[in-house]
Amino acid sequence: MRLTKSGLNTATYVAFIALILAAPLVFDPFWLNRLSKYLVFGMLGAAIAVSWGYAGILNLGQGLFFGLGAYAIAMSLKLASATSLAQGSDTPIPDFMLWNAEPGAPTELCCITKGSFLWIPFQSPWFGIAMGIVAPVAIAFGLGMVVFRKRISGVFVSIITLSVVLLMRLLLVQAQPLTNGFNGLTDLGYLTVLGLEFDPYMPQTYYLVAISLALVLVGARLLVETRSGLILQAIRDDDRRARFLGFDVPRYQTFFFCASAAISGYAGMLYVMASEFASPTFMDLSFSITMVVWAAVGGRNSILGACIGAILINMIEATVSETPALMEAWRVVIGLAFVFAVLFLPRGLAGLAAGLRDWLVARSEGARPHAAPIPAAEERGRA
Repeated sequence: MRLTKSGLNTATYVAFIALILAAPLVFDPFWLNRLSKYLVFGMLGAAIAVSWGYAGILNLGQGLFFGLGAYAIAMSLKLASATSLAQGSDTPIPDFMLWNAEPGAPTELCCITKGSFLWIPFQSPWFGIAMGIVAPVAIAFGLGMVVFRKRISGVFVSIITLSVVLLMRLLLVQAQPLTNGFNGLTDLGYLTVLGLEFDPYMPQTYYLVAISLALVLVGARLLVETRSGLILQAIRDDDRRARFLGFDVPRYQTFFFCASAAISGYAGMLYVMASEFASPTFMDLSFSITMVVWAAVGGRNSILGACIGAILINMIEATVSETPALMEAWRVVIGLAFVFAVLFLPRGLAGLAAGLRDWLVARSEGARPHAAPIPAAEERGRA
């Protein structure tokens, strides 16, 4: 049987999707919940691959989009929890708003002065879901229009995105009466859609995450293989030549930057549903840089490779950190693994898989016993 690169790539995607969908047959609720968080990180790895691997945009502030999506849905789930609402108020507001209010301030005054009116639309879970996508995309679009239209590229884009995520984190922490500051949003309710409740430890929540990851992988793969995706890769390799050929380079860069932001925002919402909290640590610089490391280890030029890299690294990190003998040195172990991957696997794990795929394709082509019949005239000429 003749093997092809596209056929093997498709088979790899199918095998991975089948594997994650079959997990509930093997794991108990605790491990399903844990695995769902790893799959969310895999979605982040795919988002990094779209912006960095295919668009050539090294975003060191990807946690900004993840955090915005997380806080958007967490605000709706906070208001959906009966134990999280402030008692004695006619307006549904979180309990921490009263805790953070000045002593003696009436509830109504607290609602107005602390900006609780921003929470009112989030009583609808659909609004929270919509904002989890719209807010990251809107900020990504604004950044893209400014940065890419000014022809800013390379490390300067990384510095700008890094600065924006740090600024947003600072605003989030400083607005403690509105966001609960360092404490984040906890004691959340369950998301209920069309009568279906998504308990973090039930199979329906895991399937939501797994199916979402499958759709993201397939959608991102199809997107980068479109004409726009091929043009984007040409821009990544030589943007000046692309401009000379008449392509609107900033438009393509902004579009894929927004696509990456949308994936990250959606991943943030899924993570909150699985972990039941939202924290300003989602916008820490270290978390955003860690996402880049995931993609580098898995292979930034591969959607599936970056996804698998993120999942494997988080599984290894959790296992090593919980091992008594390595509990104090697990960060060193993970750091050495990163250094090894950068030095000896420049294309990541996906590079190894691509080499194996090419070898299988070449072997299948060379193993055919009758590749093509030799014409009779040519046979006589050789004789």
